[in-house]
Amino acid sequence: MRTAGLKARMMAGEVLSGTFVKIPDVTVIEVLAQSGLDFLCLDTEHAGFGRDRLDACLAVARALDMPVLVRVSAGTPEAILQALDAGAVGVVVPHVYSVDKAEEVARAAHFGAGGRGYAGSTRWAGFATRPMAEVLAQDVETIVIAQIEEPEGVEAAQAIAAVPGIDALFAGPADLSVAYGHDNTGSDDLQRALARIGEAARAEGRAYATWVSSPAQAADWARHGVSVFVVASEHSWMREGAAAAARGIKALG
Repeated sequence: MRTAGLKARMMAGEVLSGTFVKIPDVTVIEVLAQSGLDFLCLDTEHAGFGRDRLDACLAVARALDMPVLVRVSAGTPEAILQALDAGAVGVVVPHVYSVDKAEEVARAAHFGAGGRGYAGSTRWAGFATRPMAEVLAQDVETIVIAQIEEPEGVEAAQAIAAVPGIDALFAGPADLSVAYGHDNTGSDDLQRALARIGEAARAEGRAYATWVSSPAQAADWARHGVSVFVVASEHSWMREGAAAAARGIKALG
């Protein structure tokens, strides 16, 4: 099963490819599930996902056994719970810049005292068709990714990675670049940050993820230890495909 096995593949260091999904429509999930990508990441932080659209997209993903992460809009227990209950295999949490925040996020994503609330009637739990022990055992599949987007997060990266329940660090190249005072992702400051986050992930046995614009950029940034690549988004691919077709037809004239 692709969804159940994603965490094991990620933690084993397998090179994985995914993309951000910005359009909250089930057809996008159906099409991308045929692509050969290892996972999708629904971007509820920067795109128009309401709870009903998120629920529908995750229903289709589960039916197709297409692993889906959700980048939540904020690292609140409510946002994390809603994404996981609806069927996400994991969450990407933005702006994790301290150990305290990482601990809060990890607690909210996993069962235990003060942690994720239990409900047996959710999609994730099989809509009340499975015993509690079996549902709780599924918690080991849950992926929690802390997104490092501030210089403070870079400084605290190893301590964040050491928090139990955090499975991976995600370097946010755009936000880090802006935070360092740049208007592009080509700075030495970003490269140093990517290297330091990679060292932190490696030291604590965590996976390392980032966003890249293309496979070529992924090949370059892999030198920092990145193995999980969120490549562009369906927005970019739609535009690039349409633009290439338009150029090709215009060339005929």
